[in-house]
Amino acid sequence: MRLIAIEEHILPVEVRDAWAAAPPPHDPVSAIADIGETGERLADLCEGRLALMDEQGVDVQVLSLTTPGLHNLEPGPAVELARRTNDLIADACARRPDRFQGFAALPTSDPDAAPRELERAVKELGLKGALLCGRTRDRHLDHAALRPLLANAAALGVPLFIHPQTPAPAVREASYSGISERADLALSAFGLGWHYEAGLEWVRLVAAGVFDELPNLQIILGHWGEVVLFYIERTGAVLDRALDLDRSLAECARRNLYVTGSGMWSESYLRRCLEIVGPKRLLFSTDFPYQYQPGGKPRRFIESLDLDGATRNGLAHGNWERLIKDAGSPKECARQQA
Repeated sequence: MRLIAIEEHILPVEVRDAWAAAPPPHDPVSAIADIGETGERLADLCEGRLALMDEQGVDVQVLSLTTPGLHNLEPGPAVELARRTNDLIADACARRPDRFQGFAALPTSDPDAAPRELERAVKELGLKGALLCGRTRDRHLDHAALRPLLANAAALGVPLFIHPQTPAPAVREASYSGISERADLALSAFGLGWHYEAGLEWVRLVAAGVFDELPNLQIILGHWGEVVLFYIERTGAVLDRALDLDRSLAECARRNLYVTGSGMWSESYLRRCLEIVGPKRLLFSTDFPYQYQPGGKPRRFIESLDLDGATRNGLAHGNWERLIKDAGSPKECARQQA
């Protein structure tokens, strides 16, 4: 069974340096999460990464720049670094097309350059979409300035993966402070705040009518839907009553959303997502290298699931292959609508 993992991260040294040189606020998590052995694995696009993929039973990784991406950089540095990062990912894919695919990193602080870089990454480099980290400082994905980027993704027929990033300092202060320095950071980041941040970006896209305007736009959420998916009945009922939208939250989940587990090996979460989005919208991922554990757990997890063959194969590789089948082709919009 072919296993394609779609949330597998990299971090070039020059991106780490650019984060440090950017004006504040700086994301506090990287200094903790991206060091030591994890940092070495993030930087490795050669034999070490391939060996760990083999150990996990993963055939293909879809490479992406880790959080917070380029979202907190000034426009000039972000544009240049996006090009270099995407060229780096494309080079890794060209060297091992049997093992690597890629998501683009985009300079979202430059709303004019971001859709152009997405088009270059897809049409010239062969990347399969883009990974975004939600907000660009205080600008959410539903902001009017970013609508051309969303429209270009829909036109190119490629998905946008909304990945978590640490909440803004004001949010951390208001909602995640006052326990202890260690607890405050954990709660605001990988404990809870990350996931609300990413999930809220998708809900905001629905509430802003983005999927009414761009009915073919496809979004991916990790961590089994970033918390908000499990509250979809309540949130959807409120939005449906309060807003005049063509598509309900539940309908957008079934037609515009793909979900992946991000290395959370939970069959109960998977089955809840299966109920919400259906078997053709589940994708596989390991969140490499953050959730790496020895012993081949990714393949053992998917092989142990009580699923029919079509659903298992769709989760393992088929749904992703169908999603990106005609990436960059003008006919893709019509195909996805059908």
